[in-house]
Amino acid sequence: MSTAPTDLWPWLALAGLGLFHGLNPAMGWLFAVALGLHRGSQRTVLLSLVPITLGHAAAVAAVLLAVLTLGLVIDHAMLLRFAALVLIGWALWHALYGHQRRVRVGMQTGLLGLVLWSFLMASAHGAGLMLIPALQPLCSAAQPATQVTFGAPVVLAALGVHSAAMLATIAAVSLIVYNWTGVDFLRRGWINVDLIWVAVLATCGVILLVV
Repeated sequence: MSTAPTDLWPWLALAGLGLFHGLNPAMGWLFAVALGLHRGSQRTVLLSLVPITLGHAAAVAAVLLAVLTLGLVIDHAMLLRFAALVLIGWALWHALYGHQRRVRVGMQTGLLGLVLWSFLMASAHGAGLMLIPALQPLCSAAQPATQVTFGAPVVLAALGVHSAAMLATIAAVSLIVYNWTGVDFLRRGWINVDLIWVAVLATCGVILLVV
């Protein structure tokens, strides 16, 4: 794979989406902090990050596996158009109904409960769908022009980059909030991440439609 700057942007996009997912309180850091405060332990905060990241990665992997499978049986261009429509449709659903479908888990949940919670949250938000526009040029570069598909090695590498960026982000935010700022700043002022999320989903869909 070329290391030219033009070939780096998909990897930067994957890492950037991981950072974006990590900054979103709904993706886990707020739950990790709340769980740590409830149990009075920074160790709990750090331990919570592992199942949260694993659940998120599993949800993303499930979507990418579905894309891999579809890529074997349908035309590449049709696959991209289908993914674009799903992204735009998911953005509309999330804008209209997403706030009514919150996944709730109590403070007494264990690590397996956190994995399940994170998996459901990431799935509900369409986290895996966001990666498809960044994966498309990577997989195109990795395959002959006549056999463009979503290859497993590239998908695994993309999942690793995305998950590592998310883990680093939620770890940094969780520790800062737990040790210094506290969660009260969310009441004083915080950007509406849900609106940004909807905009990003829709934008990713439009990108796939025009590539």
